Amino acid sequence: MEKLNMETIEMIVKTMAETAVANEKYFSDLDAVAGDADFGVSLANGFRIMLEKWDEFDRSSIGNFLMKVGMVITSNVGGCSGPIWGTGFIRAGMAAKDKMEVTLSEFVAMLRSAIEGMMARGEAQKGDKTLLDAIIPATDVLEEWSNKEYGNFSSAFAEATTTAEKMVEVAKEWEAKRGRQSFTGERSKGTLDPGMVAVATMMREVNTKLNES
Repeated sequence: MEKLNMETIEMIVKTMAETAVANEKYFSDLDAVAGDADFGVSLANGFRIMLEKWDEFDRSSIGNFLMKVGMVITSNVGGCSGPIWGTGFIRAGMAAKDKMEVTLSEFVAMLRSAIEGMMARGEAQKGDKTLLDAIIPATDVLEEWSNKEYGNFSSAFAEATTTAEKMVEVAKEWEAKRGRQSFTGERSKGTLDPGMVAVATMMREVNTKLNES
């Protein structure tokens, strides 16, 4: 697969939503260790509403589709997660503009735009032990693959998924600098970040779907 069409983008977003709903309790249990235990519920509720509105989304372009998804997420995911996740989708959509398919390089540009927006909205940086510490290294891998003549999206995404999963464990020993976990200071060391786990879990499920297609 050299280009991602609207169908593939829809599959990625829908799989993310279904993963959030299926792991509602798991993500909340992770959040309960050093947070306020509502991350999984908030994320699942927002994505559940997104799925309910699924057939209503504008599919005239990848950009319009993702921006609409982002607006629904922003409006329906509670706490600080809604604006951050929603901004990611909106910024990715803005980068995609009116395209009906994107290359791996263009997909990377969409992710970079999403990352910039999420960093600004959450006032977080790489190393703060947030979902960015899974997304940024995974995007770096995708960018490396985009520079290979023989690179394809499925292979690139598989390696990016492995990287995100490894970062979940690496960051476990870090002290959280942003998000609810940061309020616990040193106690956040040795705990998994729910946002990073959510990103890695979603990527794993998307990777499975890509291998099935």
